[in-house]
Amino acid sequence: MARQSLSRALVTASWLAEAVRAGRVGAGLRVLDASWYPPKERNARQEFKERHIPGASFFDIEECRDKSSPYDFMLPSESHFADYVGGLGVSNDTHVVVYDGDEVGTFYAPRAWWMFRAFGHKEVSVLNGGFKNWVKEGHPVTAEVTQPTPAVFKARLNRALVKTFEEMVENVSSLKFQVVDSRPEGRFRGTELDQGLESGHIPGAVNIPFHSFLSETGHEKSIEEIQEIFREKKVDLSKPLTATCRKGVTACQIALAAFLCGKRDVAVYDGSWSEWFHRAPPHYKVSEMKRNK
Repeated sequence: MARQSLSRALVTASWLAEAVRAGRVGAGLRVLDASWYPPKERNARQEFKERHIPGASFFDIEECRDKSSPYDFMLPSESHFADYVGGLGVSNDTHVVVYDGDEVGTFYAPRAWWMFRAFGHKEVSVLNGGFKNWVKEGHPVTAEVTQPTPAVFKARLNRALVKTFEEMVENVSSLKFQVVDSRPEGRFRGTELDQGLESGHIPGAVNIPFHSFLSETGHEKSIEEIQEIFREKKVDLSKPLTATCRKGVTACQIALAAFLCGKRDVAVYDGSWSEWFHRAPPHYKVSEMKRNK
């Protein structure tokens, strides 16, 4: 396995399939299924038990989060993350490849990728195209669940990659960093409900729906195409940038897309609109719906 592949933010299905065939999945290479779906739609853990990439473990985002927070999927503590991923056989020397089974190709995997990076782990990649394309290309799947040998993982939160509510509020007036919102346009504009929540956006934010970066097949678009998307929205990748969304998940697609363009310091507003809606003053919630009432 070429050392240079360990620093890639993306790996191809063919690269991972070769690693599986060669028996490389183990202490040095861990594969994690980070799928999550609304409970009434699909059961991610059950689907994992029925079929997954050989040697993969299930990364349960419901377990690896701050359960004391009123907001969904907030980052856990350093010790919680370290204990959880250590239990999946991940050490600080492990190359981690994450994927999910969403029909768009990639949905929750970038969140897991960003979590590892936020806790100081650089050797982490997303499976380009996700499980959907892994299956489509005819690569092997299994129902056999492996039990990885626990490892020691030391986590250290890189606070530069995480923005708090207070920092987001301060930025509305200071404009220290650009803000990109990855939700669909209707939710950003406030013309449709956001999973039952009134929608809208943070003042000054730019909207780039996360699926803009994915091709029709569910793979990441080329670096040139991604750069053009940012340019069209007047987002300057040479300047500080923070991504936001509904609950800190698809915002990580913005971080991943920018990373592929060489920008490795995009922060994510972990609370995102879920927190902003409940805590920000009314005049800090921009919505066309309110204007039209």
